[in-house]
Amino acid sequence: MRIQRAVGSRLSEIRIMAPLPFLSRPPRCFSRLQQNHLHLQPRDQQQLRRFSFGVAFDIDGVILRGRVPIGGSPQALRRLLGDSGSSKVPFVFLTNGGGLPEHRRASELSELLGVKILPSQVLQGHSPFRNLLKRYEDQLIVATGKGEPALVMSEYGFKNVLSLEDYASLFENIDPVSQYKYWATKKAMDRSDLSRNIVPTCDIHSESVKAVFVVSDPVDWGRDIQVICDILRSGGIVGHKGGTQPPLYFAADDLEYQAAFPSERLGLGAFRIALESVFNRVHHSPLEYVSFGKPNPFVFKNAESVLNQFQPADEHGEFKECGPVAHPFETLYMIGDNPFVDVKGAREAGQPWFSILTRTGVFRGEHNHAEFPADLVVDTVEDAVDYILRKESRS
Repeated sequence: MRIQRAVGSRLSEIRIMAPLPFLSRPPRCFSRLQQNHLHLQPRDQQQLRRFSFGVAFDIDGVILRGRVPIGGSPQALRRLLGDSGSSKVPFVFLTNGGGLPEHRRASELSELLGVKILPSQVLQGHSPFRNLLKRYEDQLIVATGKGEPALVMSEYGFKNVLSLEDYASLFENIDPVSQYKYWATKKAMDRSDLSRNIVPTCDIHSESVKAVFVVSDPVDWGRDIQVICDILRSGGIVGHKGGTQPPLYFAADDLEYQAAFPSERLGLGAFRIALESVFNRVHHSPLEYVSFGKPNPFVFKNAESVLNQFQPADEHGEFKECGPVAHPFETLYMIGDNPFVDVKGAREAGQPWFSILTRTGVFRGEHNHAEFPADLVVDTVEDAVDYILRKESRS
C-alpha cells in the first residue's frame, strides 16, 4: 500500500495491508513462434487432475477495450467453465477500475462477455473500502469519482455518505467556474431509489466531514480538487480555518490505463498527483493519503482469499461459492497488461503468484518489460489461458 506521510493512528488502521516479502523469479518471454507451439495439441483433451491453481484477470486492456471484448476474451473465459456454465477453474476479475457496485459490474461483464459472472468474482479498486466500515459507518463522508460513488459506499454499509457533486451543491459559489460548464449531468430524479435517499443526517455547515474517498476517476477535476482542498484544509468543515486534515483514501494509484482510445489515458494516480501538487502549495502541511488498488500486495492477498471460496466442492471438480477454506494454491496467475500495476503487484505479493503480460493494452513491447519483467509474455488473454490450461494439465 502506498502511504504518504501517514502518522499516528493512521498507521494502525492499515497494518494488515503491509506488503508481503518480495519474490524474484526468472522472467520468461515467449516469442510468437514459441507461443504458436502451445496450440499444437487439441484443446482440452486432457482432464485436469486437480485444481490447485486460480486465475485473476485485469479488465481494461486485457478483457475489454472500452466496452468491446478483446484478445479472444469470451472464448478464453468459456474454457474455464464447465458444461453447466459454472466455473471449473476458480477465477476473479482484479481491476483498479470502478464506480459501480460489484453486482452491477458483474452484470455488465456477463452481458458483454456472454458468460455468467458472480458479484463475488469482481474485485474493484474500491472494494477494500469495505474494511473501513467500522470506523466510518455512521460518520459523514464524501465520495467522488465517475459512476455512482455514493451508491457504491452506501452499499458497503456507510450510512451517511454524500457524493462530492451533491456536497458541493450545498455551498453557493464553491465552484467559481460552474456557470461555464455545459455538459449534461445526471439529476437526482434519474438516480436509483437508494441513491435518492443518500442525504446527510447532520448539518454539513457545522459537522465535519470525517473522510474523503476517491472511489474512481473523477469527472470534473477542477471542481473536485477545489472542494477536496476546501474539506481537507478546513479540518472537514468548509469555510472554517485550521483543524486536522481528515483522512483521504484513493481506490487506486495507477498513472495510466488502456481505455477505448488507442493510446493510454490518465488514471486515478494522475488525479492524485494533481491534487497533491495543488494542496501542498496552498496548505502549510503536506497532503496525507492512503492508496489502495494494484500493485498493493494486500489486494493480491485478498484475491487469493476470494479464489479460495471457489474450490472444488466434490470429487467431480464441480465448483460453487462457499466459505473460506484452508487450501494453499500452488499457483495463482495474474493476467494483466500493465507492468507497473499488474506485474509489479504480483511479483511483490510473492508466492504463489505468477505474472502473465499481454500485448493488448498498456504494454506493446516485442520482448519483456525491462523494469518489471513478467514471468511470461503473450499476445492475448486467450494465449494466456491456453498456456495455463496446458501447463496445469501436465502438472
